[in-house]
Amino acid sequence: MANNKPHICFERVIPPRYTKIARQKAIAENPTNANSSTFEAAVLRSKLWKPGRTLHVTFLDGHPVVQTKVESYAHIWSQYANITFAFGFDLNAEIRISFKDEGSWSAIGTDALIEEYYPPNTPTMNYGWLTPDSPEKDYSSVMLHEFGHALGMIHEHQNPANPIQWNEQVVIAALSGPPNFWDKQTVHSNLFEYYERSRTQFTHFDAQSIMLYSFPKEWTRNAMEFPVNYTLSQTDKDFIKARYPQ
Repeated sequence: MANNKPHICFERVIPPRYTKIARQKAIAENPTNANSSTFEAAVLRSKLWKPGRTLHVTFLDGHPVVQTKVESYAHIWSQYANITFAFGFDLNAEIRISFKDEGSWSAIGTDALIEEYYPPNTPTMNYGWLTPDSPEKDYSSVMLHEFGHALGMIHEHQNPANPIQWNEQVVIAALSGPPNFWDKQTVHSNLFEYYERSRTQFTHFDAQSIMLYSFPKEWTRNAMEFPVNYTLSQTDKDFIKARYPQ
């Protein structure tokens, strides 16, 4: 973390005008998305793929070295989730990856199926700061994180059970400059706004979750500080096993 200004994953939230089609697509993919039962971890309801599904993944651009890293880290999730990632050249793939945008982000679960928001031949996932020379730990942290989103997981710091008390002025000042260059509204929607309990499935706040990004203690009023997580936590593994059972 340089100068207490980490790279932060950009949350791709579907605009309200696509809510109806998002729900239709999600239920068509997995009828259990219509259920309202709760479970562990921070995950949006109604955006989970059908267990046993093969998700096709294609690269729209990018360096072969980084592409190979993406594939290897994606398969780590498949060790715990009953989901197969099939990599190949397919412009109709459910997950389409680019490296052109400056930020890193992913569609959340079945939101990737919304062609009105993610038109064919456009990315549903992007890696904005990884290069062939990036440290292995950076590949691990970012790639596992983005594929967590692709499976329906949300940012752990937006979990309704999260205990963080943000020092908003400090955070806005840090993220308005390099390397993120976010405006005030983007900071609010990506950090300060928690998901409503009725919209998520969660239990406790998991400080070891791959879905939690690192923050310096200066960003919080209650002196909470989080280092970078590079691997899946036990809660991450247990959650994804239960939501995508064999």
